[in-house]
Amino acid sequence: MKKVDWSNLPFGYFKTNYNVRSYWRNGSWGRLEITSSEYINMHIAATCLHYGQQAFEGMKAFRGKDGQIRVFRWEENAKRMRSSARGIMMAEVPDELFLKAITEVVKLNEDHIPPFGTGAALYLRPLLLGTGAEVGVKPADEYMFMVFVGPVGPYFKEGFKPVSIQLVRDFDRAAPQGTGHIKVGGNYAASLQPGVRAKKEGFASVLFLDAKENKYIDEAGPANFFGIKGNTYVTPDSKTILPSITNMSLRVLAKDLGMKVEKRNVPVEELSEFDEVGACGTAAVISPIKEIVDREHKKVYEFCKDGVAGPVSTKLYDKLKAIQEGEEADIHNWNTIIE
Repeated sequence: MKKVDWSNLPFGYFKTNYNVRSYWRNGSWGRLEITSSEYINMHIAATCLHYGQQAFEGMKAFRGKDGQIRVFRWEENAKRMRSSARGIMMAEVPDELFLKAITEVVKLNEDHIPPFGTGAALYLRPLLLGTGAEVGVKPADEYMFMVFVGPVGPYFKEGFKPVSIQLVRDFDRAAPQGTGHIKVGGNYAASLQPGVRAKKEGFASVLFLDAKENKYIDEAGPANFFGIKGNTYVTPDSKTILPSITNMSLRVLAKDLGMKVEKRNVPVEELSEFDEVGACGTAAVISPIKEIVDREHKKVYEFCKDGVAGPVSTKLYDKLKAIQEGEEADIHNWNTIIE
């Protein structure tokens, strides 16, 4: 393998040795297959190409200070993928197959796991596709589940440094009773236009409001939103928000630190009351936010005025990273060690 500058990796695709695949046909999943191919052969009428029968997950494997390889909360990813499958009527991947796939692919690509202390991790992308051929609008009769991996750096190039976010009102990420709560490609397609525009205008990402009333914080396209108010961790509660496993974990850690946790509607005006705000997710972990600019109303909400992440966000970030990398006791049994 070519020499890699682990500490300066972008968050992007990186070719590795192998990926793994399994096919659902005639009502059951087949054996797990290993391939070095980066390509998928499928029928031109596959439902994933025409009707959006596609779901995916994002996970990370870490090499700890002790040299052991840890995968963080895979059961929650498997559970969320099943929820996504039910949401758009695909075959569900059982825990046994999901675990076997991620274990095999990590072991097959062990030489691509970044060393401890580099700030990088091995990113796992489980993918579920409708591969059966249909021309009418209906679910496929065949599916493919695969997992590929690659080493990645921080999702935002700033890493754990405060970023600027643009609040948008002229785009919706997901419909009130649509697919916002599951991890399917259509949600991300809907975020592309405002996301690209925001980056052209100098922002790291966008923040969406709820599509029904356009007055409550929804989520930042690739991540959940949270705010710190005194000793309280606040995060939006909505049927259109993807349930982030990172956010779920941060709420537990906040309680461990003696904080109050509130999951509720967050009016956009409440942004002026928070001491700290951030975006959280598997890819970003926590991205502290230094300012949120309401594009339409020309209002600016400022945080991190000294240019560094707030103390609570920093404490939560450090604690979660320490658990993921084996530096702190895993009292909640979130890690699975790959032997």
